[in-house]
Amino acid sequence: MNSPAILQTPGFAHYSLAWSPFYNTKLALASSANFGLVGNGRLHIVSLLPGPAGLPTLKLDKFFESQDGLYDLAWSEAHENYVVTASGDGSIRLWDTMLDVRCSVYINLAIGVWQEHTKEVFSVDWSNIQKDTFVSSSWDGTVKVWRPDQPRSILTLQAHQSCVYQALFSPHQPDLISTCSTDGTLKIFDLRSPSYAVGPGSNSFTNPMSAAVLTVPASASEILTLDWNKYRPMVLASGSVDRMVKVWDCRMVKLGDSQVGGACESSLPGHEYAVRKLQWSPHKADILATASYDMTCRIWNTIPMGPQPPLRYIHDAHTEFVAGCAWSLYEEGLLATCSWDSRLNVFRP
Repeated sequence: MNSPAILQTPGFAHYSLAWSPFYNTKLALASSANFGLVGNGRLHIVSLLPGPAGLPTLKLDKFFESQDGLYDLAWSEAHENYVVTASGDGSIRLWDTMLDVRCSVYINLAIGVWQEHTKEVFSVDWSNIQKDTFVSSSWDGTVKVWRPDQPRSILTLQAHQSCVYQALFSPHQPDLISTCSTDGTLKIFDLRSPSYAVGPGSNSFTNPMSAAVLTVPASASEILTLDWNKYRPMVLASGSVDRMVKVWDCRMVKLGDSQVGGACESSLPGHEYAVRKLQWSPHKADILATASYDMTCRIWNTIPMGPQPPLRYIHDAHTEFVAGCAWSLYEEGLLATCSWDSRLNVFRP
């Protein structure tokens, strides 16, 4: 693909995107009016279609309105049509993307709503192992674990004392959750610890737990994003306000012991402004994509061979902050980016 396939959604700045784990040509976009400062949010459902001369095109299938801006989303790993979203009003909403919205665009059609967080919800992630479970993180400092058939969260972590920008389940072990925060740390929580047992009088939304098995002092500035390596358990990447991308090796930690540590395996300088999002390739252990407020998305080889530089490619087609990037789960090397310029780009670096 020599040039990106582009979809424009005027009036709505994109905050996050995700490829469907069930369909290789379907994506979802979380967006906000007025750059997320005030106004509605939208969940866009997009298809990648064959185009003229072999170049694919992007088609907006439908969109769902929310009363506040949407900051993140995740496809269900158990139901091919469900998407969960994180909202600026502190709510989490579950959507059925097969609902017909032609006659009711401005009606909130979410099939599930949870309102426990007291500030903006900034991330959601669906476990690809424990497929009936998802996790959320909020500016209120907490991380909550949910099941879509339960009216309340099943577990609450007082993960940080300040904003938790992202929380992710490990793709290798369903009981591990990693978090990053304004306090400059990465943390790993092990839900197998006895302190996280769920039962009468135990961990709940009114009695949160805070013991991390590992705390990594990863940056002197805010850490905005992190991701688990898909092939190397206990290896994480982080992106921060100081423009740095770092790879952390946490394999020496014995789970169950609260420790401060983690070895920085590599540092990847190059972005000119804060790193807003990053994601490891699902097809290669050493390839990482990063999105930044410098309006670029960059591709890195985190274990360069010989004199080859770690920075492999710069995508600079956006004209505003690049807030999201995501690799196709089915087609190797296919990458999507979204930006505050209201554009979704799909391309092959």
